[in-house]
Amino acid sequence: QVQLVESGGGLVQAGGSLRLSCAASGRTFSTSAMGWFRQAPGKEREFVAAVYWSGSTTTIADSVKGRFTISRDNAKYTVYLQMSSLKPEDTGVYYCAAWIGEWSTTRYNYRGQGTQVTVSS
Repeated sequence: QVQLVESGGGLVQAGGSLRLSCAASGRTFSTSAMGWFRQAPGKEREFVAAVYWSGSTTTIADSVKGRFTISRDNAKYTVYLQMSSLKPEDTGVYYCAAWIGEWSTTRYNYRGQGTQVTVSS
């Protein structure tokens, strides 16, 4: 099993920035990638970003491209989501996810409890 713990959410004004962190523990060696999903009230879950533990491959959803970046710290098995120029539509619960093998925009092998991000207008 892999445990994922998110931190860094909160309330921010539109145009502001937040950095989310996700620390993995347990059988982390079994994972190949980590990333983020989000879910706004009344909406379906949305893929946000992913990064592989090896190499330089990252992927960012078009809806946040140019505003969000994902990075990793292999030594700490921690992934970060730097969010800038935040908009009210970025409001939602952000979930950290981990994959075994190929990452997917629709499925994951592990998920954290989530952290709330609220962007006020």
